[in-house]
Amino acid sequence: MENHQSGSRIAEKSGLKKSEFIAYALGDGGGCLVFGLVTSILQTYYTDVLVLSPMFIMIMFVLARIWDAVNDPMMGRICDTAKVSPQGRYRVWVRRAALPLALVSVLLFVRLPGFGVDPSHNTGAYVYATVTYIAFGMIYTMLQIPYGSLASVITLDVRERSRLSIYRAAGAALGSLPVMVLSMLCFSKDPQTGESVVNYPILIKGVIFMAVLSFISLLFCYKGTHERVVMQPKPQAKGNTKKALSLIFHNKAMLSLSLAAMLLLAGQMFTQSYYVYLIRYYFNKNGIFVSLPTILTYLPMAILMLFTSPLVAKYGKKEVTVTGMTAAAIANFAMFFLKFMPAEKALMPFLVLCLISGFGLNFFVLQLWAMAADAIDDIEVTTGSADSGTAYSFLNFFRKLGQVISAIAVNGALLAMGYYSNASTGSFIFSASQLSIMYVLATFIPAAMFTLMALDLHFLYPLSKEKTAQLQSAKENYLGKDEK
Repeated sequence: MENHQSGSRIAEKSGLKKSEFIAYALGDGGGCLVFGLVTSILQTYYTDVLVLSPMFIMIMFVLARIWDAVNDPMMGRICDTAKVSPQGRYRVWVRRAALPLALVSVLLFVRLPGFGVDPSHNTGAYVYATVTYIAFGMIYTMLQIPYGSLASVITLDVRERSRLSIYRAAGAALGSLPVMVLSMLCFSKDPQTGESVVNYPILIKGVIFMAVLSFISLLFCYKGTHERVVMQPKPQAKGNTKKALSLIFHNKAMLSLSLAAMLLLAGQMFTQSYYVYLIRYYFNKNGIFVSLPTILTYLPMAILMLFTSPLVAKYGKKEVTVTGMTAAAIANFAMFFLKFMPAEKALMPFLVLCLISGFGLNFFVLQLWAMAADAIDDIEVTTGSADSGTAYSFLNFFRKLGQVISAIAVNGALLAMGYYSNASTGSFIFSASQLSIMYVLATFIPAAMFTLMALDLHFLYPLSKEKTAQLQSAKENYLGKDEK
């Protein structure tokens, strides 16, 4: 890593306090408190409580992401072109989004009278689910685009950005913990029939609690962060948005990183949603077992937080993340062979492989946002375009494409095993062939996604350790010529 001399432009716009790292982490912590509900529980809530068709859910998710193709860049351009607020260009949106996000998160899980009672007369539930889900996506964008852009204006130092990325990932992991606990509490077995059921009263109380906690966390993030780099608004001339997006799309670092982020979110959301079904029906477990795969995926982060920065300093972000993703891909492929063991004996090895996969994934999770800031720097240095909000909206849109891939994979897998035909009759008992299909898809789909990630980062992402050091020197020279 580079050491920046006192008086340099980068040194002047750096120097974060510990409290600022924590405050920034609370931003993603607050977001993930409610986003975790969407990735882990909403799918099961839709199929088991509202009794919505997996085909409908898949189409709704895809259409919502098509709207994001307009919504995300629009939010990015608003951030980059609007008059700068006294509270900052980006952080002010954290405050503005906090309350609406909490409210719409609760509305997602409100079951109005008559919803889910008769699948053949469920039109109201379909309409309500569509409206609330799209509203959630729009408000979450209003938070995530400006929040992600904050990293580029809080500090210019590459080491501090790496630490910010680690803190952000840790905040996201902590924000995801309550939903794991909620999963343990609201998924149980009916004592009379032995079938898996969802305890709705516990679910809605947990959702309200997490929405309130999310609101509080986002306010702390707003209060505790500071924009050191003052970004002047971009002129709103015709064609500027198209030009900015074109420059970003043709930047190899941002494009390859966006593809990797897309596959990461697709893989994470697929496992968090689909493993709920896998644990409940293939392994025939409920309670804490429902959340164990997700817990074991996030658990390594607590350990890797202590070692990632030294490893990145020695080997580089790209080099460390490629190694991690390769390990994750191998672990997920290895899961397939547990299919030839009885389910009760395969559960423990399956969970061990979830842990190994988590170690590999978390190298990339911990460095994703630092790599995004590097890619934004690369765009600015090579093109002179400092459109951080637009660049982040580009990355965020690809992450939402990951949600599309996950939605297609999860609901396609449910359709392939005939899940809805059972659910619509009120029976959640599956044949051996159905469960076999469930397990094969549960292992091969994430394995394929993580393999593609490793290949993308290795062959396409250009910012190796050496290239990143050169970029920091170029950034210093660039800032010296163009004082903002």
